[in-house]
Formats: sequence, C-alpha cells, structure tokens
Amino acid sequence: MIKPSLLLEVASHAAMGIAVGLGFAFLVTHITGLGIAALINYAPAPNAVMLMFVGTCAIAFGIGATLTGLAITLTEDSDTPRR
Repeated sequence: MIKPSLLLEVASHAAMGIAVGLGFAFLVTHITGLGIAALINYAPAPNAVMLMFVGTCAIAFGIGATLTGLAITLTEDSDTPRR
C-alpha cells in the first residue's frame, strides 16, 4: 500500500529538482563565457531550441531528484521514533 506521505515526499523532491533544473538552465544560458546562448541564437528557430534546452534541463533534474528522493525515502530506517 502506498502511503500519502510517501507521495507527498516524492512530489516535493520532483518539484525541487525541476526548480534546480530551471535555475541551472538560467545560469548556463546567461554565462556568456560558456557560449550556449550564442549557439542557441545560431539555430534556425532559436525560441524552439531554447524551450527544448530549458525543458530538457528541468526534466532531467526533476527525474534525477525524484528517483534519488524515492531511494532515500524507501531506505530510511522506520524504527527510529519521529519527534
């Protein structure tokens, strides 16, 4: 049986991962030394490429944080009393 608290923890890890992914995409595209923004601007459809880049970063970080949070939550020792 899946507990609602487990779903809430997994959802919060997913939201945190997506937020970190969006922050990463923002920083990477605004640091001119990396040249990612210039590379995106040379594309035939820069708006679509930027949207795909930001979406990929958000999804990748979100999935990673969700799986990590799920693994940590499921391996947590439940014998310790909660305060």
